[in-house]
Amino acid sequence: MNALMGRKWLGTEKLPAGGFIACPNHCTEIDPLVVGHMLYNNGRPPHFLAKAGLFKPPVVGQIMRSTKQIPVDRSGTGAGQSLEVAREVLGDGGAILIYPEGTLTRDPDLWPMKGHTGAARLALKTGAPVVPIAHWGAQEVFPRYAKRFYVWPRKRVRVLVGDPVDLTEFEGRPLDKTTLLAATDKIMDAITALLAELRGEQPPAQRWDPSAHQQMRHGRDVARGTQSPANDGGASA
Repeated sequence: MNALMGRKWLGTEKLPAGGFIACPNHCTEIDPLVVGHMLYNNGRPPHFLAKAGLFKPPVVGQIMRSTKQIPVDRSGTGAGQSLEVAREVLGDGGAILIYPEGTLTRDPDLWPMKGHTGAARLALKTGAPVVPIAHWGAQEVFPRYAKRFYVWPRKRVRVLVGDPVDLTEFEGRPLDKTTLLAATDKIMDAITALLAELRGEQPPAQRWDPSAHQQMRHGRDVARGTQSPANDGGASA
């Protein structure tokens, strides 16, 4: 990571001493490395949510389990196991990294889009603090859906850690759709505000909603970009 880009980490003193849920924006495939690098260098190795199938091969599965990565069964049958592992990680003071957007943002200008409720649900079930994180610059090294890295001229990524999101207003409320969506919006507002500070720009008045633009909520929705950051402003077509 140090070879790929320069870095500037801001607000790292706000990382809680105990377990927490880290919620960053998501604009390029190398985001997990960018945020994971920051957390690891601050003595907080990240724990990722990973497809349950990755835990099945003997060697890879053993590595995933021993490092307490968190299995996610998309069929829904393994939700209890995922929550159990997550509670263990948080109880041990670990950092769970969750992208509330679920996939790379669909917003044309790379602002955070409408979020999923997983992070809010886990926070309200466990009581763990949610730490919003924004980063900017990695998309110049590896643009969204790009085919190669652009390391020259040397780029710099900035990561900004915010204060934990205050979710006390949702404590004791049923974890229904209304509660989870409201808590998720509060988390996304905090992430967006941090990104606006990094970019020195005003975010859109309305958060991008893929369903309103006939876009998928998961997976690749656009063709891989072919332009360099110098030609496309850091985001692929």
